[in-house]
Amino acid sequence: MINKEVSDAERKQQLDIENAHSFKQKDEPLVSHIYTADPSAHVFEDKIYIYPSHDIETDTQINDDGDHFAMKDYHVLSIDNDTNDVIDHGVALSVENVKWASKQMWAPDAAHKNGAYYFYFPARDLQGIFRIGVATSHSPAGPFVAEDNYIEGSFSIDPAVFEDDDGSYYLYFGGLWGGQLQNWHEGQFSLQDSYPEDEQAALPAKMAKLSDDMLSLAEEVQDIVIVDEKGHPITTADNQRRFFEASWVHKHSGKYYFSYSTGDTHNIAYGIGDNPYGPFVYQGVILNPVLGWTNHHSIVEHQGKWFLFYHDASLSSGQTHLRCVKKTQLHHDSDGQIITITAYE
Repeated sequence: MINKEVSDAERKQQLDIENAHSFKQKDEPLVSHIYTADPSAHVFEDKIYIYPSHDIETDTQINDDGDHFAMKDYHVLSIDNDTNDVIDHGVALSVENVKWASKQMWAPDAAHKNGAYYFYFPARDLQGIFRIGVATSHSPAGPFVAEDNYIEGSFSIDPAVFEDDDGSYYLYFGGLWGGQLQNWHEGQFSLQDSYPEDEQAALPAKMAKLSDDMLSLAEEVQDIVIVDEKGHPITTADNQRRFFEASWVHKHSGKYYFSYSTGDTHNIAYGIGDNPYGPFVYQGVILNPVLGWTNHHSIVEHQGKWFLFYHDASLSSGQTHLRCVKKTQLHHDSDGQIITITAYE
């Protein structure tokens, strides 16, 4: 079983702060005037737009359920193609403008269809349960106007939208511990955490095809199964490889790459499949652990190059809830494998 103690997060943050100056960082923060995390990057209008969460100072006690991640709004960033300057387009959506949400606007994502932009975000509803909402705009920079209610049938955190070559869109989501994935059983929320036994298949990420209007799910929620080279599902005990949070999907050379964070072991790992539903065969690590307890990423192609967006806590010298978004180039080898990235020297 997965065991966690409230003090684990505090110990990890203290270790990060002590070690913050022992690393030589290869990549600089995209912005330093605010704290940002969980970057979802897309190419819209021929340039990269980044949709991060917005970290803030808080007096909330650090714990493994993430209550100290108390974000209240979202900013949208973009990168100028000619100068590489990063533009902060300001507040795109605030919790006070979302009728169904109470707090904790965590990692978001965005999509474009038929001239409209759709912003997907998690937040706790009025009963404290994480749901996923959607907001719309005519500009990739927002501001976005939220729908009156969350997406029916949605739950947990970390929405990620993948557009396939045929114009279909798929929503991936889910996260353990504070993300409440372990509280959902047979479509019902329970206050009791429940995990599979160590030797059983790990709790899977979730996904569903989006409806034509991009505002609802077009089908029942499906499991995303990650398997080893023999086709056996990755188990609960295998926390170096099992899914924890931060789903992302990209397509390369006709194959589907499902990448994710392993959570308490801090890897960004990935599997490869033949369709958006998987199963995905585990391949390895994309990004080794970074400074700070969390690890969250996105992958995007722009002007013939692939890029990995990620975050760490270097801007705040190791305070895990005060992070900064970074960008580095990503490479697939001739066999389609992703070359592992280490963010520090």
